[in-house]
Amino acid sequence: MATQSSRVAEAASRYPVSSDVLAGPALRTFFRMAAQWQLRIADQRKLLGDPPESTFYKWKRERDAALGRDTLERISYLLGIWQALQILFPDPAQADAWLHRPNSAPLFGGQSALERMLSGNVADLFVVRQYLDAQRG
Repeated sequence: MATQSSRVAEAASRYPVSSDVLAGPALRTFFRMAAQWQLRIADQRKLLGDPPESTFYKWKRERDAALGRDTLERISYLLGIWQALQILFPDPAQADAWLHRPNSAPLFGGQSALERMLSGNVADLFVVRQYLDAQRG
């Protein structure tokens, strides 16, 4: 029996979407999340894979620039994190605060989820998203 994620991946492969089509919506979404989470510019850049400053500001200004697969993957994980937080914490202020609050779960070792996410590794975005998905059940 195929899992839902494998069915989605199979369907997506039949209808490929150019990363150019996704770049605009992905960047608009990212910058809205960053504002809601009150992220510093340096933190925003780190979450996006530490692009050169000029590239970052071009993305911020134009929001229709080309994005690499790594950047799209990062934004996808961040969107999943945001979505999971909205489900787990119906109060948006609580959801946003969770990201910044120190966490005693072994995955975080007393750091906040944001600190873990700011390591610069896309794998850390993945594990935070995976953690939140597991908390959802």
